[in-house]
Formats: sequence, C-alpha cells, structure tokens
Amino acid sequence: MPGYKELLACKKAFVLSMTIFEISKNFPKEEKYSLTDQIRRSSRSVCANLAEAYRRRKYPAHFISKLSDSDSENAETGVWIEFSYSCNYISETDYKNLTDKMEEVGKLLGYMINNPEKFR
Repeated sequence: MPGYKELLACKKAFVLSMTIFEISKNFPKEEKYSLTDQIRRSSRSVCANLAEAYRRRKYPAHFISKLSDSDSENAETGVWIEFSYSCNYISETDYKNLTDKMEEVGKLLGYMINNPEKFR
C-alpha cells in the first residue's frame, strides 16, 4: 500500500489547497487574519487529516473518524470559497473551479469512509 501522499484524495486536496493559496494572495489585506487565514487553514487541514487517517487505517473506527475530520475541513473550505465569491474576491470561473475540486475531494473522501477495508 502506498503512503498517504499517493492517495488520490490527498493529491487532489493538495492541488486544491495550493490553488487556494495562490488565489488568496490577491485577497484584500484586511482579510489577512480572517478569510485568507481561514480558507488556507481549512484547505490544508484536509491533507493533514488524511495523513493522520492513513496512519490509523489498521483500526477502522479511528480511520473513519479522521477521514470524517478531513471531510469536515473540506466542507468548511467550501463555505470559505462561497464567502470569497460573494465578497467578489474571486471570479465566477475561479469559484466554479474551486467548488468542483472541493466536491471531487469530498466524493473521494466519502468513498474512503464507506470502504475503509480497501485502504488497510
């Protein structure tokens, strides 16, 4: 079994997080300690929780719990994407792209949660 970095969910979550990092560089300075920090933190937490989940995959309940944490952080990222768009900090194209990536990560996490035995 490959390491957590080889999980498709982790690869896609990492790309999403880095895309958010680049886009959020253009957010207003007054958002530095609020929206910018929040969206970067939650998107990065998806990968961090996946790494923790991977280490716990031998114990299905613990594995699923950490995957659930990862999924929650992904959902939070979606909320911050929505705020970013509503505040006109990102374009409609960026909004759609980020939302599509976030939803794809969510589907992959959902698959992992529902099929923990495939990751032992």
